[in-house]
Amino acid sequence: MYPFFAFGLAWIQDNLWEQFVGEISDFLQDTEMWRNSAIVLLRIVLIYLSSRLALVVLNRVIDHATSEKKSRRLKLRTRRVQTLGRLLKNTSSYLINFITILLVLGEFHIQLAPLLAGAGVIGLAIGFGAQSLVKDVITGFFILFEDQFAVGDEIQTGSYKGTVELIGLRATRIRSWTGEVHIIPNGSINQVTNFSVNPQLAVVDITVSYDHTIEEMMALMRQTLGQINDLNLTGMPEVLGIQTLAPSQMTIRITARCKPNTADEVTRLINTEVKKALESKQAAVIE
Repeated sequence: MYPFFAFGLAWIQDNLWEQFVGEISDFLQDTEMWRNSAIVLLRIVLIYLSSRLALVVLNRVIDHATSEKKSRRLKLRTRRVQTLGRLLKNTSSYLINFITILLVLGEFHIQLAPLLAGAGVIGLAIGFGAQSLVKDVITGFFILFEDQFAVGDEIQTGSYKGTVELIGLRATRIRSWTGEVHIIPNGSINQVTNFSVNPQLAVVDITVSYDHTIEEMMALMRQTLGQINDLNLTGMPEVLGIQTLAPSQMTIRITARCKPNTADEVTRLINTEVKKALESKQAAVIE
């Protein structure tokens, strides 16, 4: 009984193997299948090449529309236009890649309507579950289109102050002057101070003793300030006069108009030059 069973099992295995080999052979020799597969592959290649060409052309158009000459002609801020250009490039890349994937799936006769409907339902559910993310994205759009700040600007929001390195739809990246990088969700940016838009006014208070008269001190300061030649200055620094009086000293206030985001540098420069002038005068008196 056992040999007969083994013989039957071997016969079934041989027949199954021969049937499998025959189906593979018929499949490989089916010229119609190979022709259809070649047509589908050619269509996929054409779809991919067309999408890459469309992306290149669209990027060229965006670069031309956001060029520096174009922004100057339209009186737009260059950094804002560059930021919008990068955002448009990323958005167009996502859109073209999404359309390409849908067209490729269509070549495999996959029904796209159920996929799109399911994606819509999933997107709606994600929207309800991620309201903070939606808030960040909406705030990011308003930051860009209202030109609140741009990449390269020096800003302060809350307790964070630094240079804007990246403005995304979800978050903004700020690098402080000491090197720390702060990533702030756009939805939490409620108030922004931008130091890079308008010219600034550097206010410097110099404390001096009563060893010399106020006329001498102010004349010395005006002479010193007149000799300062710095590219950050947009006008001659002015000595306003006495700001405060104390029993043993007085404070003289100096103001200087300077370029955006250069008030700290100008303040340090004025302090240094006035200090040198005071030391030179004191040394001359001693001699």
